[in-house]
Amino acid sequence: MSHSTEDSGKHDNLEHKSTAELLASINEEDKTVPLAIEKALPQIEKITDKVISVLENGGRIFYLGAGTSGRLGVVDASELPPTYGVSHGLFIALIAGGDSAIRKAVEFAEDNPEGALPALAEHNISPADMVIGIAASGTTPYVAGALAWCRNHGIATGCVVCNTGSPVAAQSDFPVEVITGAEFVTGSTRMKAGTAQKLVLNMISTTAMIKTGHVKGNKMVDMQLTNAKLVKRGTRMIMEQTGITEEEARRLLLQFGSVRNAVENSKK
Repeated sequence: MSHSTEDSGKHDNLEHKSTAELLASINEEDKTVPLAIEKALPQIEKITDKVISVLENGGRIFYLGAGTSGRLGVVDASELPPTYGVSHGLFIALIAGGDSAIRKAVEFAEDNPEGALPALAEHNISPADMVIGIAASGTTPYVAGALAWCRNHGIATGCVVCNTGSPVAAQSDFPVEVITGAEFVTGSTRMKAGTAQKLVLNMISTTAMIKTGHVKGNKMVDMQLTNAKLVKRGTRMIMEQTGITEEEARRLLLQFGSVRNAVENSKK
């Protein structure tokens, strides 16, 4: 397999560069990430269509990762309920070392190929569900081992990795390989590889939420009203869709709990 995420990059002697030079060089590298993703769009389309199919048939999506990759899965899964009003159990993120690893690295947790199995069992995973491994290197035993187990038990698998021909991709029915290459700081995959994974997860989950009915036009009609900013945003959405006053729109929003429900009840 290719280990381009571990290659030494073209920028060297970093400690001798000025702040401006460092920032410009990091930005130069970051610009390459969307272009790498563009090359993987056919793979991203396939995994996204499978995710949509799983959700439409009552299944759940599990994200699995270690370190930065695991944290990115946690971020994506945790943002979907408030943004789109879906249940907290629809997208489930598991990270090597457990929830404490979100803040503090757990040594060697990612090296156990059976490390995710107890958590998957706890969630009663079944062939109705899908598991997506997130691993910059594509070699993480925690991820590869879980995907292999899932495949053996008839559970659909996918991945988002940043090297070609990896063990994680080999265990994936729907692999996504975004080849981001050498990092600005050698091997620091929280940089370009992490950015690529974040963008791809955004693409998959946002498209899935749109296609399963949680967006109307370009508005988040099922978002949860978790702060004043979102109440104001929801009120504006209702005003735009119905033409009613701000006071009435706000009253309906707070009464019915979502833009969708408020708009439907404004017509009664």
